[in-house]
Amino acid sequence: MSGAAAGKIGGTENGPLIIFDCDGVLVDSEPLSVRVLVKTLRSRGVEMSEADAYGHFLGRSLSTMKQILDEEYGFHTGPEFLEEMRIDLYELFKTDLQPIPGIAEAIDALGAGGMGLPICVASSSQPERIRLSLTITGLIDRLDPHLFSATMVKNGKPAPDLFLHAAKEMGVEPQHCIVIEDSPAGIEAAHRAGMAAFAFAGGTHAMLPGHLDRITALSPDLVFDAMTDLPKLVQKYIEDRGGAAFGRA
Repeated sequence: MSGAAAGKIGGTENGPLIIFDCDGVLVDSEPLSVRVLVKTLRSRGVEMSEADAYGHFLGRSLSTMKQILDEEYGFHTGPEFLEEMRIDLYELFKTDLQPIPGIAEAIDALGAGGMGLPICVASSSQPERIRLSLTITGLIDRLDPHLFSATMVKNGKPAPDLFLHAAKEMGVEPQHCIVIEDSPAGIEAAHRAGMAAFAFAGGTHAMLPGHLDRITALSPDLVFDAMTDLPKLVQKYIEDRGGAAFGRA
C-alpha cells in the first residue's frame, strides 16, 4: 500500500534529512502505552476506552495529555499518577516492547552504510523514554545521539516546533526533510513545518477502525505499511523530484 502525491522538497549535499517519529514508527509501543494509561486512569475512577485514548493522545506530548485530561475529563495528573504510569509502562516495555519489523534494515539502507542520508528521531515522548525504547529494541546505536524530544520545544505536535528544532539542530532546511510519522498530529506537524510527510500504517495500532481514514484525510505525501519498502520509496521520491537536487545526479 503506497502512493505518492505531488510535493516539493529540496536537498542537501547528502540528500534529504530523514526524521523518524519513535512510538509507532521505530517501536511498536502504542498498544502498550494505551493499555497502561487506561488501566492507571481506571484505578483513579476515570473511565476511558482504548479507542478514545488513541483518538485523544496518539502522537501527542505528555504536557498535551495532561491538559486534555484536565480540561475534558476534569482529572488532574499529579506527580504520583505520572510516576505510577511511568514505572508500569517501563516494566512492560522491558518484557513486551518490539521494534517495528524491518526498521533496523531500513535505517541501515538509508543511513551511512547505504544511501548515506542524514537521519534523526523527533518524538513526543520524554527523552528517557525515547532512549529506553531504542535501547530495549536494539536501535539506539543506529540513531544516537540525534534524538529530539517534545520537551525541547514550547509546543508539541501538531505544532511544527519539534520538527523545525530537529532540522535546525541537524543543519538542514525544512524543505529538505522527509518525516516518517504514524499519527494525525505528527503528519499535521510535518506539513506545518513545510516538510514532506510519509505516513506509516504498519504498526499494531494502525489496524484500529478508522485510523487509516484519519491518516489519508490529511493528504500525506505517501502512505506505506512495510518498513522494508521505505528505502526504495525514499529513493523514488528523490528521483521523481530530480535527483540532482539531492546531490544524486
